[in-house]
Amino acid sequence: MAAENEVSAIYYIQHHLQNLTFGNHPQNGWSLAGSAEEAREMGFWAIHLDTMGWSIAMGLLFIWVFRKAGKIATTGVPGGLQNAVEMVVEFIENLTRSTFHGSNKHIAPIALTLFVWILLMNTLKIIPVDYFPELFGKLGFEYMKIVPTTDVNATLGMALGVFLMILYYSIKVKGAGGFAKELSLTPFNHWSLIPFNLVLEIVGLIVKPISLGLRLFGNMFAGEVIFILIALLPFWAIWLLDVPWAIFHILVVSLQAFIFTTLSIVYLSAAHERH
Repeated sequence: MAAENEVSAIYYIQHHLQNLTFGNHPQNGWSLAGSAEEAREMGFWAIHLDTMGWSIAMGLLFIWVFRKAGKIATTGVPGGLQNAVEMVVEFIENLTRSTFHGSNKHIAPIALTLFVWILLMNTLKIIPVDYFPELFGKLGFEYMKIVPTTDVNATLGMALGVFLMILYYSIKVKGAGGFAKELSLTPFNHWSLIPFNLVLEIVGLIVKPISLGLRLFGNMFAGEVIFILIALLPFWAIWLLDVPWAIFHILVVSLQAFIFTTLSIVYLSAAHERH
């Protein structure tokens, strides 16, 4: 009986951590993966439909809420939605002013998009872990992970977007020659140390998006695993532990969105610096 319970617990954990994957399977062709093994066999170009779907849904929700707030905005007594949106906008504006030291009118909107989008995706974690897997299971879908930031593909994808902006602004502000000179003559300003400088600077440049994406993924994935483990406990223990952990995780959800946004602004600010 103990062995059966252990197998059941392992299956439960693996099931809740598996994405709804669509791809070209060597035997089944284009189809949904029925297991983690089938998902691996689909290769690199397989798509996590749940990650894509929920991240797009949160992006559309962000656009809809802020558009609605803009349409109902008034100079008189503001409503609750207008107050909330203005608080977020003012918070990001102050964060950008204190962190970004260049001159670029696009950085604050980028920061606002990153913060709110990641915050909305992270907040999905507060929904009980069994709710959507059971709901979509009844609709015929074997797997359903609703928190995009617990998928390393999503977090590294966002980090890659920030990385491309770093490269773009570095070349735009400093010029291709200036950017190359920065990589080759920093930190040691001598021609004989150019190879050493290039190794240091290129490694540091590549580490930025990797650490940015993995930090967000690691924190959110660990929290998801703990929620799943709590769900395996007896009913009384679930209520004893799940509610305090959910309340604590509200801080984690907002903190991770803040950290990702702040570091993105810092990296973009460095890309605008002329040495």
